[in-house]
Amino acid sequence: MSHHSINAERLLAHIRELGAIGRDDRGQLTRLAASDTEKLGRDSLVGWIEAAGLDVAVDRIGNIFGIWSNQDNAEQLPLMLGSHIDTVINAGIYDGCYGVLAGLEVIETLKEQGFISERPIVVAAFTNEEGVRYAPDMLGSLVHVGGLAVEAALATLGTDGTTLGSELARIGYAGSVEPGSLKPHAYVELHIEQGPVLEREATTIGAVENLQGISWQRVTIDGVANHAGTTPMAMRCDAGLAAARVGLFLREHILRSNAPSVATIGTMRFEPDAINVIPSRAVFTVDLRDPDEDRLQALESALSDFLRHLEQEEHVNVSVERLARFEPVIFDSAIVEAIEVSASARGLKSRRMTSGAGHDAQMIARIAPAAMIFVPSRDGISHNPREHTNLADLVAGANILLDVVERIAGSR
Repeated sequence: MSHHSINAERLLAHIRELGAIGRDDRGQLTRLAASDTEKLGRDSLVGWIEAAGLDVAVDRIGNIFGIWSNQDNAEQLPLMLGSHIDTVINAGIYDGCYGVLAGLEVIETLKEQGFISERPIVVAAFTNEEGVRYAPDMLGSLVHVGGLAVEAALATLGTDGTTLGSELARIGYAGSVEPGSLKPHAYVELHIEQGPVLEREATTIGAVENLQGISWQRVTIDGVANHAGTTPMAMRCDAGLAAARVGLFLREHILRSNAPSVATIGTMRFEPDAINVIPSRAVFTVDLRDPDEDRLQALESALSDFLRHLEQEEHVNVSVERLARFEPVIFDSAIVEAIEVSASARGLKSRRMTSGAGHDAQMIARIAPAAMIFVPSRDGISHNPREHTNLADLVAGANILLDVVERIAGSR
């Protein structure tokens, strides 16, 4: 392996510049999918791709591709790198963006080195990975692999009443390329960990070998509104109390099981939402995750059983809507091993690990060998303006990506 290095100054400048796009008057960064601020980010990315001498393609769901190919390798399936540039509300600057910009930097570095690739190399920025404005998350990559029809995805209704298709057209990113036409030979995604493990273990590189399964549900509990002062506790049909019991059940059940499962009630609202009225309705979301499909199914079943008992014990009615369901993903062992080999050759400590968050890589893994590279997140914080990764770690991760790309793309 050559042990060339990426242009650290160029990569970090791109990260800073993209991180400045989409800030409000309070300095908060928000680039929701297909919004005006994300258009500005897309425009900058496309400008950088073109400046690097790559061809730009945009598909019908708005996925952006920067393609490096030549007459000798154009017929080969491409090696794809990438992630996303949309953000959550009040975000940090690394989540997703680092993987896209590092992918572009790797291609620029290889071009400058005169690297001869046996196949095209493509950097991708997938639409709506975060799923904040449009559901589900990872929508662009899901459409790319055929998991959702493009017409259905374009008709997706946003939290602000817009449709994704109309907004993509409005900002100029309703492309003409058919989703999935760029089928990858392999896919590698570089990302910040978004967790505390690497920093805690003083490890620079995570070779991500699998990704947790995810189950999202919306639970609605209907009780009876009544006076908070005159209704005895034993005579209530309290939807708020019932909702609280669900959260407590999930925590105690998982702790007893001693499994790596996690559960989160991330949103909750009450009706009528008054301080002196017993809630007649509670609506909340449940996020269940586990890297093992059997355990995830068992956790879903345990929750379902508990909700049935809850109806009887609290005299409420419960309904459940499934919002999203993704099975655990096992990444390609050869790519994972290549990540470890590169880290060792560069004198960097690495470890195999599981991704607790969802990523575009889990979608692409349905159609091609895929894996991920993680670098540390300070204090494990992400989806937050305090999101931070040391500059040396950002550069180290990009150099590992460079090595892995060289290994997979080959050189004649």
